[in-house]
Amino acid sequence: MNKFYKTSGIAYLIIFLAGFYANFAVLESLIDQNNTSITATNFINNHSQFGNGLLAFVVMLIFDLVLVWSLFGMSKSISKNISYVTSFFRLFHATLFGFALFKLWETYQLTMNATNTANLQNSVSELLFYFDTLWTVGLLFFGVHLVLLGYLAIKSTYIPKTLGLLLILAAIGYMTDGLAKLFMSNYTDYKEVFEVIVILPSVIGEFSFTVWLLIKGFKRQKNINLLKYFNYLKSYLVKV
Repeated sequence: MNKFYKTSGIAYLIIFLAGFYANFAVLESLIDQNNTSITATNFINNHSQFGNGLLAFVVMLIFDLVLVWSLFGMSKSISKNISYVTSFFRLFHATLFGFALFKLWETYQLTMNATNTANLQNSVSELLFYFDTLWTVGLLFFGVHLVLLGYLAIKSTYIPKTLGLLLILAAIGYMTDGLAKLFMSNYTDYKEVFEVIVILPSVIGEFSFTVWLLIKGFKRQKNINLLKYFNYLKSYLVKV
């Protein structure tokens, strides 16, 4: 069980770091929602930065797939069937995010050594729309994953129930923002409000879960190593 705690905690931490860098430090800084010309120019002039952000997104995807395995291993003793369904929803989210990254990769190729033209602006705008839509739909499935993961945490005897509730609140944030983005025509007018709705619960819930996984994983490993040491010392003294 220790390896599942540790792997999940490390994977979550890497996803946090890579995700915040890729989305907020890179993508958000390059995209101008009100001006496609400025957006295209930013991608052309900051192409290396864009490439770094794309790479960080790929890192996110890889460790998301790692979490499919490690979280299942950690939660299957609670309910194997529900753990399978929970893993499926995270895997489906990762699959959609992978397809979304192909659109971002096309944008990267299109803006390499390019000239800013009306056709380029339209193409970049269209690709970014598909990227954002696929990712948003994927996050709805991710929200369902978090609801089920939170339920498993509440049902378990070894995961704090508070963490389960926080994960469910994070799920509500993801799904509220995702549905609003997909179906509200004036979403951009309330974008900052919805960002708070999704970011605050997700940071509190998922980051708290990450910290617990890391503490649990490394603390248990330390205890195991100490137990092995004392058993070795005991056997040595008996021989002496």
